[in-house]
Parts: sequence; C-alpha cells; structure tokens
Amino acid sequence: VQLQASGGGLVQAGGSLTLSCAASGRPLSNYRVGWFRQTPGKEREFVAHIAWSGGSTYYADSVKGRFTISRDNAKNTVSLQMNSLKPEDTAVYYCAARLSVTASSSPSDYNYWGQGTLVTVSS
Repeated sequence: VQLQASGGGLVQAGGSLTLSCAASGRPLSNYRVGWFRQTPGKEREFVAHIAWSGGSTYYADSVKGRFTISRDNAKNTVSLQMNSLKPEDTAVYYCAARLSVTASSSPSDYNYWGQGTLVTVSS
C-alpha cells in the first residue's frame, strides 16, 4: 500500500488543522493506521492510532482531548483532526500502516509510511 499525507500548513496557536492520509494500491481497510510526528534531532513520536473498523482509537497523552483520528474505508483515507494547536505540536507529521491484529505506538512496527506533511504552529 502507498500512503500520501497532506493538509499541513502554518496555523496560529489555538487554531485547527486536518491532516489526511490517502492510500492507494490496496484497501486501507486491511491495515491499522497510525500518525506520528518528528522534529529535527528527535525520535519519531507516536500521535494516534486507529484500528481497521475505526472503532478503536488511542492517543499519545500529549494530544489526548485535542486530536481526533478517524477513517473512511470507502474513500481509503484516514484523517487527523487537530484542535487547540500548540507551538510544541510543530513537526513533520507522518501516517503509517501496519498489517497486524494488535495496535502499536512503535514506529518500527509499521510497514508502510507516507512522505510527511509539515505542521507549523506559531505562538
């Protein structure tokens, strides 16, 4: 499966953005999908995860209550709605997919990655 992340941009603190991850090649419904983010010099960090059906989600503590992950398997997309953005949310955001029966917050457990989209939150 090939993944394409989009929707990043520049936003003021307190604002909102919605990232989208579009899949091609195979039905995204077969995969668990995660969003990660990375800033220069730091490890890639888990943000959110969603199971195949969308019924199970979980989030990093740093974004819980502000970000919402969702999926539309008919459109082969996963979205990340980001509200109440903070300057510390500034990063390149990546979507990733894995074929597994279990959830994971570890980047090494994901087999397929999109190219990343930059989110910049100004103070």
